[in-house]
This record gives sequence, structure tokens and C-alpha cells, in this order.
Amino acid sequence: MAQAVLGAVAGAGWLVLPVMTVAARDPVPAAAAGTVASAAAPQQGGTSTADLVLPLLAGVAAVVLAGYGYLRRTRRARTRTTPGTISAAPPTPTPADSERQARAALVMADDCVRTSREELSFVQERFTNDETEPFVHALRAAETELTAACAIWRRYEEGVPQDAVARRQALVGVVGRCAEAGRRLDAEAAALDALRELEGPGLAGALETAEGRFRALTARTLTAEDTLTTLHDHCTPAATAPVTGYVEQAKDRLVFATVQLNEARQTAEAGAGDRAAGHLRAAEGAVAQAEVLVTGVERLAGELREAARLVPAALTGAESVLAAARHGGAHKPLTDGELHARLAHADGVLAAVREELTAGPYDPLDALRRIARAVERLETGHFGAPAAAALLVARSSVAGADGFVAAHRGAVGPEARVLLAEAERELGADRADRADSLAREARDLAERDVRAHGNPYAGTAGTEPGLAGAVLGGVLLAERQNGGPPTSFGGPTTRARHAS
Repeated sequence: MAQAVLGAVAGAGWLVLPVMTVAARDPVPAAAAGTVASAAAPQQGGTSTADLVLPLLAGVAAVVLAGYGYLRRTRRARTRTTPGTISAAPPTPTPADSERQARAALVMADDCVRTSREELSFVQERFTNDETEPFVHALRAAETELTAACAIWRRYEEGVPQDAVARRQALVGVVGRCAEAGRRLDAEAAALDALRELEGPGLAGALETAEGRFRALTARTLTAEDTLTTLHDHCTPAATAPVTGYVEQAKDRLVFATVQLNEARQTAEAGAGDRAAGHLRAAEGAVAQAEVLVTGVERLAGELREAARLVPAALTGAESVLAAARHGGAHKPLTDGELHARLAHADGVLAAVREELTAGPYDPLDALRRIARAVERLETGHFGAPAAAALLVARSSVAGADGFVAAHRGAVGPEARVLLAEAERELGADRADRADSLAREARDLAERDVRAHGNPYAGTAGTEPGLAGAVLGGVLLAERQNGGPPTSFGGPTTRARHAS
């Protein structure tokens, strides 16, 4: 503003100066008498136009500069947040944007934890506990952070907290916990690579370890196929439904592993250690996936056999619970009508289970589940065979859901993962019925996600054998037509560092 005033004063002075000059007396002496004035002398009676141009231009320039300075200062004041800082405030994310970010963070963190756990299992076969202890510690820390993030998200879904600001902070907490889980794994990725030396002399030993597990798993897959045939003869299709298709999927992963192991050896012989390490990691991931699937079949077969042995004892124990409830043994006061209805329901469940035992093939785990829930409704507490039945059923459901998510994590969303994490917490807190319900719900959601995902590689010409299964299982990141890079121990920054 001072510059503008000074310019205006200067311009005004230039404009006034000619007028003052005209009004003043001529200080030049008069010419001598008789002297003839020159014809070229300028007239002294007025001011020429040229004398006014320069002052006028100066005044106009001063006004223009003043206006420009004012506009610039006004614009700067509107965008300034702190003295010396010129920036516009970032847009506030909407709740929907924050939720999408939290969901993506949960999936990423869970994938990183599962992948890191798989690779670490191969590392632990070759190295001592002291050498692998830092990586085990990092993995456990990441698991702790992920569990906390899942718990926060679960409460958020249930409407806790209710305040809008607190809910935004809860989503920030979810993202932060997931980021910390990834950071802990990223921090140890380079040290793990240095220990394994997959791009150098460590590749040969790693290949031997992977091929040894591959051969053992091939034999187990054939045995699991025979086990499923036997189960079909003694159980209903519903009993084996949790592992339907697992043997075929395991074979598909093993075919992919075969190709990758061969590629790893060939590229290593050609001197391309970085590519060989990528092929090895893809093979290890496929072997780990196949092991999850085969173990699922073996585990379910053992649980069905154990459940069949436990059913008679669970029936006897349930009868004892019913007798105690009839004589006022309920822990919580129930009205006569409520108690009568629940006793009648429990009697019906036990009668139906007894009939199934003599009618032919049945589902022992489902029988135990119904017995345990019928007893639970009487609110007499957990004890004896019914409590053991509830625990066996819950462990089976949680393990089954976890295996399904692990083998199909390329398509499973955050909802199923969060429910599974809560089911594991409930199981650890000895709330078997709650854990069973949550695990079954998580499995249903995961299966829905897989059906919606489909097979993006179906019908693609030149597709590598087993590629679709590797992408579905999260062995490859599905970033390119060939499936993308394999996943490795690490967080979001380092997990894709090995490109085959």
C-alpha cells in the first residue's frame, strides 16, 4: 500500500509541475533591444502535449501496480493456513472412504501374516531356532497387531463407538495397527533374505527342502484321496462337505509347484539367481497351499472318528444334564414355561441323534453340535462329555474356516477374516459355542467371496498349469497376465520383491 501511495504522489507531482511552470515568471533575461528572435525558438505562452505524457504514464503505472499488489495479497490471505505456509486444507475423507481403506488394510495385513508364516516354515527346517528367532518374534508381533485391528473393526461393525468422531478414530486405529503389522514384517525381510541367500549359494539347499516336502506331500495327497473315499462310505455328504474338492485342489497346486521347481533349477543353472529365487518362492507357496488342503482332509477324518466315539458319551452326559435341570439345576432362573419348552426341545434332539446312530451313515460332528447346543440352552453350565463335545466341534469349525481362508485368500474379503479372528479369540476364552457359530459364519462368507470372485484365468490361451489355483490361493499376486510376482515373507513394501 505504501508503494501505491508513493506512486500516486509521484504521478500527481508530474502532472502539477507543468502548470506551476507556466504560472511562474520567466527567469531568463530579456533579449537586448534590436535583437531579432530566432524563428526556431519555442513558444513561451503554454505547455505542449508531450510534457503531459510522461507524468500520465507514471500515474497509470502506479495505479496498476497498486491494484495488482492488492489482488495478490488477497489471494494469498485466502490460501494461507499458517504464517509462511501457503497450502489448501486437504479434503476430509468420507466415512465410506475410510471404511474402504480399513478393509483393504485388513486384507493386506492378513495376507502378509499368512505368507510370512508359510515361508518361515521352510526357513525353520534348514536353520536353528537361534537363527530364526528374530523372524518368529516379528511374525508374532505382526499377529498381535492384526488381532487388535480385527477386534477394533469388529466393534466398529457392531456400532461401537457411536460418536462420529470416535468412529473415524477407530478406523484410523485399524489402519494404523495393520500398518504396524506390515512394518514389523518389512523390517526383517532383508535379514531373512540374507540368511536364506536364495540368489546365491543358499538356493541349492532351499530347493532340496522344498522338493523334500513336495515328495512327502505327493504321497499324502494319494492317501487323503483314499481317506475321503472311506469317509463317504461311513458318513453323509454333509459330513465331508467342508473338504469337498480339497484333494483336486491340492493336486492342482502340486502341478504348479512341479513347474516352478523345474524352472528354478533351470534358471539357477543359467546363472539367473534372482529369477530362480522367484520360481522357488512360487513353488514353496504352492507346496504350502497343498499342505493346507491335504491337512484339512486328514484333520477332518480324525475329528469325525473322534466325534463318532464321543457321541454315546455325549448322549449319556446330556441325559444327566436334563435330569439336573428338571430338579432345578439351572444356573439362571427360568420360568416354568421356558424350562419346559427347552427340556422338550432337548429330548427331541437326543431322540433324533439316537435314531441317526442306528439308521446308517450320519454326521458325527453335527450330532455333537446339536447335543451341545441343546444342553447349552438349559443354562446348567458346561461339564462332562457335552462340554468336550462342544470343544471338539468348535475346534473343527475354526480349523476348517482357517484352512479355507488360507487356501483361497486371493478372493476372501475382510469380513470373513475378522469373524475368523474373533472365533479364535472366543475359542481361546473357552467359549466353544460362540466360537463354533462365528467360525461357521466366517466360512460361509469366505465361500461366498470365492464364488463371487470366479476364475479370471479360465479359458486364457497359454495359461500355465495351476496358475488359477496359485492366484486364488494368494501364491501369486495377480498383477500381470502370468499371475504376477510370488509372495514372500514381509509386509506390503517387501512381499513382492522376488519376481520370477
